[in-house]
Order: sequence, then C-alpha cells, then structure tokens
Amino acid sequence: MSRAFVNEDNAAAQADQPVERQVSAQPNYVTPTGLTQLQAKVAELQQQLGAESAKGEQANKQRQADLQRDLRYFNQRVLSAQVITPASSTQKVQIGSRVTFADEHNAEQTVQLVGEDQADASAGLINWGSPLGRALLGAQLGDEVLWQRPVGDQVIEVIRIEPA
Repeated sequence: MSRAFVNEDNAAAQADQPVERQVSAQPNYVTPTGLTQLQAKVAELQQQLGAESAKGEQANKQRQADLQRDLRYFNQRVLSAQVITPASSTQKVQIGSRVTFADEHNAEQTVQLVGEDQADASAGLINWGSPLGRALLGAQLGDEVLWQRPVGDQVIEVIRIEPA
C-alpha cells in the first residue's frame, strides 16, 4: 500500500477532531465571580457530555469531541485560575475595579476590569490584559493614561474608581 493512502486515512481521522482551544499565555487572574462562572461552565459541559454519551450509538460523535475539547479547556482554566482579592480601592485601579473614564471630548465610559474568560465588552467587562485594561490597571484617580488602540492612540482620564 502506498504511504499516500495511509496519510490520507490519518488526515481523515484527524479532521474529525476539533482544533484545540488556545490557552492564553497571560496569567489567569480571575475575580471570585469569574471563578464561579468557570466552575459553572465545567459543570454544564460535563452534564452535556454525559447526556450526549448516554445516547450510545445515537450520540453525535462530533458534538462529543467538541464538548470534550471545551471541557479540557475550561478544566485547565479552573486549575490555572489565580483568584484576586476583590478590589477595594477608590484611588487605584485594580482587577475587579469598576472604572469611569473620559476621552478628550469628555465622553464618559464605565468598564470593569476582569479576567480573560469573564470579559464581555458589550456588558462593560474588559479583560485586564487588553489594551484598555493595561492602560487603566494601576492608574490612580485623576490620572491621564494612554490607551493604545489599533485605530489610534487615545488619552483618557480616570474620573471614578469603584470597588468590586
């Protein structure tokens, strides 16, 4: 048998396996709420995988593989989680802080710095390691910081810091 046919068989088998989810190289700092959400996600995936596996021969093999991949990812995220002490300062931005800032046009925006897996920009939850998160982290009330954005840098002023 030609090696080409063997390699095609291996390639076909590997095509059924989902691509692994990439784990970020940044430290996995999480808020207490973020850890609870990660743990809930693991429990949800375990339940879904159990339900799919219970179907026996009728189980969707691709769905099982996807669930197993996601379960590996979220288990790893729970194991690597470094829970931060809830933010308590109103003077210095910390992970967990709710921060209101203003741009050069005095347009205000409020965000909360959270861990990577908890981030949801549409809800104002910003990854502490994102460009905005890095600009704000450690800033003090009244500081002007440079937000390095892909569309152009912007100077913003921290006008309010609220604890988590």
